[in-house]
Amino acid sequence: MNEAAAALRTPPPVVAADAAAEAEPRARRAKLRCRDFHFYYGDFHALKGINLSFEEGAVTALIGPSGCGKSTLLRSFNRMHDLYPGTRYEGEVVMEPYGVNIVDRRVDAMAVRMRVGMVFQKPNPFPKSIYENVAYGLRLRGERRRAVLDEKVEAALRGAALWDEVKDRLREPGTALSGGQQQRLCIARAMATDPEVILFDEPTSALDPVATAKIEDLVQQLAGRVTVVIVTHNMQQAARVSQYTAFMYLGEVVEFGETGQIFTAPRVQRTQDYITGRFG
Repeated sequence: MNEAAAALRTPPPVVAADAAAEAEPRARRAKLRCRDFHFYYGDFHALKGINLSFEEGAVTALIGPSGCGKSTLLRSFNRMHDLYPGTRYEGEVVMEPYGVNIVDRRVDAMAVRMRVGMVFQKPNPFPKSIYENVAYGLRLRGERRRAVLDEKVEAALRGAALWDEVKDRLREPGTALSGGQQQRLCIARAMATDPEVILFDEPTSALDPVATAKIEDLVQQLAGRVTVVIVTHNMQQAARVSQYTAFMYLGEVVEFGETGQIFTAPRVQRTQDYITGRFG
């Protein structure tokens, strides 16, 4: 498409967390910007004029009743809707610092997915070994060097707090793990390609409280390293893990702000009604 879009296909540089923090002190810089963004399932207008920015290195929660468009918006960010016929995007989702509209059909969806990882509601490990689950995206990107694969797989499993539990079982199938371990394996798989954004679509709804706490810890640890967007129906979870929260209703963003403000002093009555359980 152009030089900026081509940059999406180049693996991001690996920068030590402390060096990155020293070079660029945390500021309110947007990683993703939705500009008058609309989405359609056939004739159904699912997302209506979304204008929303997601801060680089922060965790942003999307909340709202079922069917309000949270997951639809989330899945737009890594072009999951491209897999189904009859869908279309209008407007822009611009990824910085590239200045690329990542929902433009001329932009390679696979290049977008390398930058924007996703973890789904239910753990979905591939029918492969633990090692090959994590290495999958790297191999898809063309990486064949065993030393590099080994290093990246270990780093991703460590980042997902799973290495110590599986380091002697890497050749076993990923499906043999417990539900919570499978979800952490999926997080490791998403992290292996060094994404700049990770999307979580209700990642703990199928897990027990112990596994849920581990996933929430991981989400909080990712803050500052990558930009995280998480869809959740759990108000307490949103309050625990996110710095920003967007409340959605009927395909629109009703209110967006810092999480503390949204939960303690919402400016819109409909937000107040949802948070206090009057509907939803």
